[in-house]
Amino acid sequence: MIKNFRTFTSSASVAAMCLFASAGATSAHPHLFVGAEVTIIVDSGQPLAIRLDWFYDDFFSLLLTTDLGIDLDGDLSLTTVEMQTLQDAVADWPADFTGDLEVTQNGAPVTLGPKERHSVRYFNGLITETHIRPIVNIPDPDAPIALAVFDPFYYVAYDLRQPINFSGDAECRASVAPADLDAAFALVDSLLGGRDPTDVGVDDEFPAVGAEFADKVTITCAQ
Repeated sequence: MIKNFRTFTSSASVAAMCLFASAGATSAHPHLFVGAEVTIIVDSGQPLAIRLDWFYDDFFSLLLTTDLGIDLDGDLSLTTVEMQTLQDAVADWPADFTGDLEVTQNGAPVTLGPKERHSVRYFNGLITETHIRPIVNIPDPDAPIALAVFDPFYYVAYDLRQPINFSGDAECRASVAPADLDAAFALVDSLLGGRDPTDVGVDDEFPAVGAEFADKVTITCAQ
């Protein structure tokens, strides 16, 4: 039984892999697929926070609800107790989970605060997770910021949904540079020495290549 949802998704535990295999899925990376919607919260011409909406696909949603023992009757509806069980599981981030969000400026990391306004929805058998990450400090208020949503070890594949949304009082724009997938797969091949990714077992650490598969977003706000 998976005791921690984030440990499950980030470390590919043996229990999770057994569940995954029993569902008839292959063992190739990535294992799970999540849609990612980004909203930049702006005030006084500065990005203050980033809202992330994560949309789990039907398989990921079923895998999680089954493991948590909720919606076992398959009616795609949760009781109050079941909804709390789901909320607790999704909200319980391990200390080493960084939120699969990277924000940079001029190539240097921008510090993000802990998640806020965390919530989860369950509708028609699909799970959506929402939270906000405050931006603690932007070193250069006049320079663009860049962001990417990715799992470093590419266990979860995030599909960036467009357009990038804005909330606030400033004129901002976003440009999206799609990932170079050919280069990303070539890097995986190189790091694995030509080994087939499907041969990487649950006890083997997959290379930290998630950033190479992530679309890069650049945010520019008028001052």
